[in-house]
Amino acid sequence: MLVKEIDSRELAIRLASEKPPVLLDVRTPQEMLQASIPQGKPLPLSVLPLRIEEVPSEQEVVFYCRTGARSAQACLYLTQRGYDKVYNLHGGIVSWVSHGLPVAPMNLSSFN
Repeated sequence: MLVKEIDSRELAIRLASEKPPVLLDVRTPQEMLQASIPQGKPLPLSVLPLRIEEVPSEQEVVFYCRTGARSAQACLYLTQRGYDKVYNLHGGIVSWVSHGLPVAPMNLSSFN
């Protein structure tokens, strides 16, 4: 089963569009506080199975982590459960930063 990927430049374009994808960060809260993609929402990989209902099945969803390995696992997990609009950010936030795209610490005040 293949994981669909999106590159940093294409994601930046889609995030600025009228109908942006949902962007989910599967890293640890400590990593999220260092730097995150501004539109991202926290959903650590370790809690994904417990909070799968928070992932919309009818919208495009892009997962990211540091380099793309953990987010690929998240995509595979959801694909195996029937989700077909999930994408992995190729190269993760490392790639995003290398393209000069914006990052900011994530606000975790609403994180459960």
